Amino acid sequence: MSKFVRPPEAAGEYQFFDETPPAADIVAEVMAGLTRGTKSISPKYFYDATGAELFEAITRLPEYYLTRTELGLFDQHLSEIAENLSADLCVIEYGSGSSLKIRRVLETLMPKAYVPVDISSEHLQSNAIALHADFPGLDVYPVCADITREFSLPPQVKQLTPVAFYPGSSIGNFEPETAVAFLRSVHRTIGPGGYLLLGVDRKKDPAVLESAYDDASGVTAAFNLNILKHLNETLQADFNLDLFKHVARYNAQAGCIQMFLQSRVTQTITLPDRKLKLMDGELIHTENSYKYHPEEFTALAAQADFLAQAHYTDANDWFSFFVLSAQ
Repeated sequence: MSKFVRPPEAAGEYQFFDETPPAADIVAEVMAGLTRGTKSISPKYFYDATGAELFEAITRLPEYYLTRTELGLFDQHLSEIAENLSADLCVIEYGSGSSLKIRRVLETLMPKAYVPVDISSEHLQSNAIALHADFPGLDVYPVCADITREFSLPPQVKQLTPVAFYPGSSIGNFEPETAVAFLRSVHRTIGPGGYLLLGVDRKKDPAVLESAYDDASGVTAAFNLNILKHLNETLQADFNLDLFKHVARYNAQAGCIQMFLQSRVTQTITLPDRKLKLMDGELIHTENSYKYHPEEFTALAAQADFLAQAHYTDANDWFSFFVLSAQ
């Protein structure tokens, strides 16, 4: 399904494509997570408009090294990356995140078209229209879709070389086996000969990791709690955010940061067609963020038929940025 949204005047084409999952699918997925033995909520539900704003605030925190480190790698290496890619590119952004990152990519790679993909329609279209206005001549085709599911690229970009862009170490939110499945899905979307530019956070001192996910000013806590507000609006639930607290800890055996919402009291939540009981101290898992040594990640990517063409890291060996080619 496609509909046209008229942005400010610009030379490039603009068209919005709506592949939003049916509401019934969203309800079923959330309910399945909240009613299993170890309760969980998918991290993709962090990103309503408020969640997106809070994450932007997180990226500016002194404890959150990931964004500034990745941007430093962009400053050093994006021009080199652009020289090694073919002309007539289409950049496909998985998750319409920090506009600062994509602006640098668009400025340096100078693609013919840009396809941002995100599940939050309001946030997606706001960013896409702003970029369309600021990059005259660039064709912009936002697709509202769940990036963890198959979606279609707009027909207008079929003749361009696809360059998928997935920064910020969001790949770490997937379990390793699910990350392989996601990468295979990206491979099917872009096809052999396409590229994937990907940020990956590296294993390091647990104190550095835990501080990045539990900052002193409480912004990450607000971001985590906002997922409950999003579910209240989406499911007509009645989570009381004051009755939960943010928990973040590094699981050294698994190699990942784990985030939870912990119930402060024994309570009952109203959900569609049922009640959910939570015990005092009970945890709802909201996010894993896996960290990888470079050789671990290249082996994982190879399982999805991606070959590492280039790997860049910072002076501290804290973060990796990969250029992967679809075989």
